[in-house]
Amino acid sequence: MNTAQPSSTADSQSQHKILPTTDKAPQVGFVSLGCPKALTDSELILTQLSAEGYQTSKSYAGADLVIVNTCGFIDAAVKESLDTIGEALAENGKVIVTGCLGAKQDGTGHNLVQSIHPKVLAVTGPHATQEVMDAVHTYLPKLHDPYTDLVPQAISAAGIKLTPRHFAYLKISEGCNHRCTFCIIPSMRGDLVSRPIGEILVEAKALFDSGVKELLVISQDTSAYGVDIRYRTGFWDGKPIRSRTLELTQALAEIAEPYGAWVRLHYVYPYPSVDELIPLMASGRILPYLDVPFQHSHPAVLKRMKRPADGEKNIERIKAWREVCPEIVIRSTFIAGFPGETEEEFQHLLDFLEEAQLDRVGCFAYSPVDGAGANDLPGMLEEGAREDRRDRFMKVAEAVSIGKLEKRVGSTMQVLVDAAPAMGRRGGVGRTYADAPEIDGVVHLLPPEKISKTLKVGEFTRVRIVGTQGHDLVGLPI
Repeated sequence: MNTAQPSSTADSQSQHKILPTTDKAPQVGFVSLGCPKALTDSELILTQLSAEGYQTSKSYAGADLVIVNTCGFIDAAVKESLDTIGEALAENGKVIVTGCLGAKQDGTGHNLVQSIHPKVLAVTGPHATQEVMDAVHTYLPKLHDPYTDLVPQAISAAGIKLTPRHFAYLKISEGCNHRCTFCIIPSMRGDLVSRPIGEILVEAKALFDSGVKELLVISQDTSAYGVDIRYRTGFWDGKPIRSRTLELTQALAEIAEPYGAWVRLHYVYPYPSVDELIPLMASGRILPYLDVPFQHSHPAVLKRMKRPADGEKNIERIKAWREVCPEIVIRSTFIAGFPGETEEEFQHLLDFLEEAQLDRVGCFAYSPVDGAGANDLPGMLEEGAREDRRDRFMKVAEAVSIGKLEKRVGSTMQVLVDAAPAMGRRGGVGRTYADAPEIDGVVHLLPPEKISKTLKVGEFTRVRIVGTQGHDLVGLPI
């Protein structure tokens, strides 16, 4: 999501301290790239900037400096981040870089961003609000106003959000204790650090108070919440509560209930403890939706990946989840063409996909990201072979997904409205409980048959599903 757009060229040569030249509030351009976890980092920085009196510029030309929050997970994301930094330097000239790419080194042990773009003002890693603010203070000190500097800022515990008003991401922890061989996230974001549970619940309550109707719980490993602090007891609303995924989810469900809001769980590793969450879904307290990154099914591949899971047990667990909660929707991500993957192992993955009948699936062809341990494994497949396997995988996944969508035709579902031109008189776009924003499908809403029926963004409506359209549904508001 870009909150700063290029519009003109500014001097890109100056690397000296930048001072505001007028008495207006200093303007900061902001570009946020990457996953929802990076987006929440951006929201923290923007909240702090606002609290200190900085304003956000909508263009590079109107900004006194630009902050670029980068992604560095796969090669395509690295390229996009480096290109964006270059664009910001060319259009503005004064750039601070933060995020995952900021933590990466080049082949000589030097900072990758500074090696390629030596004119950037400062570089930090991810989840580094204070370091970014220190750089901003150095290169763009805010103007001192003795009449307003001591006035508390009117920013709620929810902070500034970059998502639409009706949904928001809630990050519960940072970092990861796993050392999966295809992943470099721990080297950039560090080991697991769980947020205090009381702090999380205060933010959740503030988000619901602000109008949020869908709370998306995120982290690198949601199932591991509290492991690092040994499930320490915290406090919420004057009561003790364990810092554990189950207790946290129960509390979120209680807070959400008076608002009629959804709670959706992402990045849930398939530990046995996840079984405790399924009854909450079956009872309707949280959405019957699990985002579980299985990555593969064959035991030998999972072992090479150093994944904390077993393919056969995953099938058993999925079946058990569906026995408790038949409406549960499971989405997952996989890697095709992992180093050493044989045709037999890949076929095992396709068979798993058919048997598991996952609702939503994404797949990446293995990308040899710099610093990933898997790059040193024997049996690296050619890029063409990796892409071919991804294509074959997606054909199977799409057939499963479309078949499951077709079973919804004729049913009536609750839909959260994301877009409603002319109050829905021309139709709109929404999502069911089975659809997380930006990664799953949508419901294309037809114009209501009743003239009195209107749609409003951020509100729920009942919809009769009348057809499918690719990975999406078509529905008639009733």
